[in-house]
Amino acid sequence: MITRKSAREIDQMQAAADLLVQCHKEIAKMIKPGITTMEIDAFAEEFMRRHGATPEQKGYNSYPYATCASLNDEICHGFPREEQLQDGDIVTIDMVVNLNGGLADSAWTYAVGNVDEAGLRLMDVTKKSLYKGIEQAQVGNRIGDIGHAIQTYAEGEGFSVVRDFTGHGIGPTIHEDPNVPHFGLPNKGLRLKEGMVITIEPMINEGAWESKMDSNNWTARTVDKSRSAQYEHQIVITKDGPLILTDQDKA
Repeated sequence: MITRKSAREIDQMQAAADLLVQCHKEIAKMIKPGITTMEIDAFAEEFMRRHGATPEQKGYNSYPYATCASLNDEICHGFPREEQLQDGDIVTIDMVVNLNGGLADSAWTYAVGNVDEAGLRLMDVTKKSLYKGIEQAQVGNRIGDIGHAIQTYAEGEGFSVVRDFTGHGIGPTIHEDPNVPHFGLPNKGLRLKEGMVITIEPMINEGAWESKMDSNNWTARTVDKSRSAQYEHQIVITKDGPLILTDQDKA
């Protein structure tokens, strides 16, 4: 069932999103060669709890951590680990904040030290593809318009779009209907209505789009060991266009 959120619910999510953005900005300062993603995970959980929030991912379907930390060829749901990040790595930190029942979800890919030109281009195209999708999140448009815009841009730049994981509705729980694929055909799928809250979170690969699952049954990685990047925003469909709750560029 797809629910359209009330102004009160959106305000709650915005408060959670503001806290999530603060946490991402602190993490951005921490990312450098030598730090571990386990240290980042511990910081994120402590940061949330210190501000009266909880990490909604922790315990969700028995997931054991406050964040997902996906490194290089890992597409999503990477486990935080004790190994140090190395110069040239790229790492995606994904988290969901619960603040007084309001949920906020956002992933961001970070460059660790000196990343090569190809890696920086992957990150740039992935981030731009996110905003191409957001531009289509308009009242009256369809889910397929979002995916088509992302796929057309990313594939036009020589990259591939992961099919096995999608954006989603979010509200009282992390994952709600509708699914929001990052590929597809224009004017196909569910019509977007005012008050819907969704995530758009393209996962873009240097090589093939197909994924394989690690033995932990959580971490997905590329089949060909090519790198993957991901950027995710949580947005509200409004009559005035998409409202980005997790915007990192707000004053």
